[in-house]
Amino acid sequence: QVQLVESGGGLVQAGGSLRLSCAASGLSFSLNTMAWYRQTPGKEREAVARITPGNTPNYADSVKGRFAISRDGAKKTVYLQMNILKPEDTAVYYCNSVRPLSAWEGAYDWGQGTQVTVSS
Repeated sequence: QVQLVESGGGLVQAGGSLRLSCAASGLSFSLNTMAWYRQTPGKEREAVARITPGNTPNYADSVKGRFAISRDGAKKTVYLQMNILKPEDTAVYYCNSVRPLSAWEGAYDWGQGTQVTVSS
């Protein structure tokens, strides 16, 4: 059974930084493209960043130049370094494996997510 456990969220002032972590189990982590998503109440979940098994990253335009995704195969963990945070980054952040042959579709059930709140 695949489990995705996100952590690292919190309350931060605009311009600050946070580092999110996602521990994955029950999947062949080294073979999966992993991604971060976020969701605010009343809105669709949106893709934020993804990283291929070969460590090629891809970012949503809204976070380019501010966020950095990385992965540690030994720990089966994917990270999201978030810098220069803005109030509009406030959301619950989730990670997932990207379904094969899709651009961003999550492959497994979603975890509990981690709340990021950016104050102005």
